[in-house]
Order: sequence, then structure tokens, then C-alpha cells
Amino acid sequence: MQIEVWSDVVCPWCFIGKRRLEAALARFPHAADVEVTWRSFQLDPAAVPGETHPTLPALAAKYGRTVEEMTGALRHVEETAAAEGLRYDLAHGVSGNTLLAHQLLHLAADRGLGAEAEERLFSAYFEEGRSVFDTDSLVALGTEIGLDADEARAALTDGRYLDAVHEDVATARALGATGVPFFVVDRAYGASGAQPADVLLQLLTQAWAASHPLATVPAAEGCTDGTCAV
Repeated sequence: MQIEVWSDVVCPWCFIGKRRLEAALARFPHAADVEVTWRSFQLDPAAVPGETHPTLPALAAKYGRTVEEMTGALRHVEETAAAEGLRYDLAHGVSGNTLLAHQLLHLAADRGLGAEAEERLFSAYFEEGRSVFDTDSLVALGTEIGLDADEARAALTDGRYLDAVHEDVATARALGATGVPFFVVDRAYGASGAQPADVLLQLLTQAWAASHPLATVPAAEGCTDGTCAV
């Protein structure tokens, strides 16, 4: 059984969703027969490559709220993450274009390190405050999980995975995704948002039992196109 997960490395709900999926799989009796594939999705593809900006004031401006109000909203996400064992500091985060990060993730997947790369970039960005927006930072993170530094730098320079990233995004659109995380099981069952582990376990159980046209559960909290709603 295949689980495809569309995510963006700067989506706080995606890391939460990853932990909840892991919790669901830990309780799923057929977990050994499940393959998890991570797919690319960009929340803000229009962001200028190579440039970053503080996340907090940008969110406040977008939603017409004060910085203090937005800080409180981000605290809700941080508390939700903490319940999953994650340590976020969203108020001091920066945002930028994630196209390079997704290319590194595709390289890692080709080298059998897709899950490790997804975890490393999430943790680096949300828990360690490290950049995932430039070649040097991404190459350093890639080597930490076993990627060859020269190959990683070459892949990010020549854009050999650009088409793969764009194909992932197009497939997500075709499947009806407007935000992430977006879970699809065997291209037959879908769930949008950082669903609770119990809901994901139910989805896995249903998909294992039978095959039906794409079915969905009500959306949970997640990130939407253009930015991350809180």
C-alpha cells in the first residue's frame, strides 16, 4: 500500500502531520507493507528565490492583525506541535522560496534517503532555526543524512529535479489539493490537513480493506496556498 504525502518544508502543520502519520502507522498492523512517498508542494512559489523575510510581520500584514494577535495565533500552533513532541519557535522564523529544498528532497529520495531528508529539513527549519532556502545550507543538511556534497550542489545548480517538483505540484492540483499536508492512499483515499492519528489510522484501515473512488475526510488545520494560515 502506498501513502503519498504532499507537503512544504515551511508548513508547520506538515511536520505535525508527519508525526501523526507515524503514530498511526505504529498502530497499523500492516505497517510493514506500507510505503510512504513524500511529494512536493509550494505554499508560496512566487517568493523571490534567494530572499527571506521574517514570518511573523508578514503573516500579521496578510491577515490584517497586529503582531501581538498573530503571535497568539502562532502560539496555538506551537502548543499543538509540542503535544506531538516538536519544539517550534514560529515567532522568530523566516520565510522564503522552497524550490531548492524540494529539489534536494527529490535527490534524497533517489538515493533512498527521502524520509531522512524530510525529517532533517523539517527539524532544521522549525526546531533549530536553520535556513532551508539557499544552496550552501541545503548541501550542509544533505550531507548530515548521507548525501554526497558535490552531487547535492550539482543537482541544486543544474536544476535536474525541477521537472519532478513541478510534476508533484501538478498532480496535487489534479487530485484536488489546495493546501498541505495532503495524504493520499493508493490514489483512492485522501485526507487534507494535519489529521489526528486516529483519523489517519481509520483511513489506512479503510484503504487496506477495499478500493473505492477517491474518498475524503473533512479537512483539518493545515497550510493554504500563498501562505500558512494560523
